[in-house]
Amino acid sequence: MKTFYKILAALLLIFNGVGAIFGGGNLINHPDGSSLSWTVDMLKHTPFNDFLIPGIILLTANGVFSFVVLGMMIFGLKRYSTFIMLQGFILSGWIVIQVIMLQQILSLHLIMGGTGLLLIVCGWRLAGIEGMR
Repeated sequence: MKTFYKILAALLLIFNGVGAIFGGGNLINHPDGSSLSWTVDMLKHTPFNDFLIPGIILLTANGVFSFVVLGMMIFGLKRYSTFIMLQGFILSGWIVIQVIMLQQILSLHLIMGGTGLLLIVCGWRLAGIEGMR
């Protein structure tokens, strides 16, 4: 079972990391959202005037951190399972805050929210398996 959860966690971390680096990079390079066919009007209920700050947060908190956690898992660092759960909580929190601020639910929110929940489950299961040793 441990191998299954590690592979699933790795795939989810890569999926989240690549998507967040792509999305965050696009938002940083095009703060008006044009590269993703978004408009700054989407931000009318948020404290942001453009997508620059959300892009930086997305790139670092979900993009770079996903690959840091993946590296921790690959190299077998202690408590990597805790960091898998942490990435799941960060991603899930990001999605909840985004839905509240944008005041809409997009299909991407459901996909990424599910990814965050699965990361939490994987980390929790791996922590339990590691704890049984």
